[in-house]
Amino acid sequence: MRIAMVSEHASPLATLGGVDAGGQNVHVAALAGALVAAGHTVEVYTRRDDPGVPERVVMPSGVVVVHVPAGPPEVISKDDLLPWMKDFGAWVAQRWAAQAPDVVHGHFWMSGLAALQAARSQTQPVPVAQTFHALGSVKRRHQGDKDTSPSGRIETEAAIGRGVDVVVATCSDEVHELSRLGVPASRITVVPCGVDVDHFTPQPGPRREGRHRLLSIGRLVERKGVDLAIRALVDLPDAELRIAGGPERARLMEDPEARRLAALAAELGVADRVELLGRVGHDDVPAVLADADVVVTTPWYEPFGIVPLEAAACGRPVVGSAVGGLLDTVQHGVTGLLVPPHDHRALAAAVRELLDDPVRRRRMGTAARRRAVERYSWTRVAADTEEVYADLAGTARKVAVL
Repeated sequence: MRIAMVSEHASPLATLGGVDAGGQNVHVAALAGALVAAGHTVEVYTRRDDPGVPERVVMPSGVVVVHVPAGPPEVISKDDLLPWMKDFGAWVAQRWAAQAPDVVHGHFWMSGLAALQAARSQTQPVPVAQTFHALGSVKRRHQGDKDTSPSGRIETEAAIGRGVDVVVATCSDEVHELSRLGVPASRITVVPCGVDVDHFTPQPGPRREGRHRLLSIGRLVERKGVDLAIRALVDLPDAELRIAGGPERARLMEDPEARRLAALAAELGVADRVELLGRVGHDDVPAVLADADVVVTTPWYEPFGIVPLEAAACGRPVVGSAVGGLLDTVQHGVTGLLVPPHDHRALAAAVRELLDDPVRRRRMGTAARRRAVERYSWTRVAADTEEVYADLAGTARKVAVL
């Protein structure tokens, strides 16, 4: 198949760790690469944010990244990109006039707008799959006045969900949210995000004397709930916490969230047991995970969450918030433990359980690795996605024949 992906703000070429560069970038790059490896042709359309980038870049995986001239060629927050989506869709539609793809897959809600516009403008409409990665209704519920999404996002997502041929949800919790938006269950299928089980592999556990080591890794934004892990340290005097994410270590204190977390650690008297590592390169993440006794991930909400999968693939148990994608990826009592969100005392108690039982930790780590390979490898995720595309393309061909 000729597959087009639209990922307006999350380029597969981006450096991870920024406010708008995280799990979606990983997902698009890895899924596209796995589909190319399976024999398909994949183009990813993303907005040009630098005047110096070429229009077309071929990644080592064989994925073609196309930079779309929509809006000024500079970095713009994703929440400010909506005015440029019509230009984005129009440019893509014109490019497809000579030869349209067999299927298009929108990633994120604004990408869905552009994908629908380009697909429906073709002589023979192209079937559209949509993955939201995050829903405005969930963001608004948890962030309230701090939600910086454009007005009308929730209503637009509902319209996109009803307008595309299929919504590819990444977890079961998202299915319920989509149903509340009025998206018919018949148009929703679940295909989770994946993890590179060849890059993230089990390594020998830590051989330290003294303190246990906890790890929080991911973007440094308030909703990730890293402050809960710092608060939990008060009840875990024999543990230390490493926090990976944000800008380079030398520039950490330029980051407002890093400053907030450092100030909180000092206020609680645990600063000597908290280490902010700054950005950790992709190649170094498995070693950082392997050096932890327990990986802690406690977001307010989480559309899916890549970190629990990376920890699982590395054979490390996770203590996480019982929200969103973690309800699927962390099997409570089997591969890790789930706790209520916003509850640092429950978090401390769950971590305490695992720190006091190294045999249980190892057993959970083994189970987590096995499940990561069986359910969440990119080969498996790509195969499941390929089935969705094949159904769409097959249906479109039947309609064309009729």
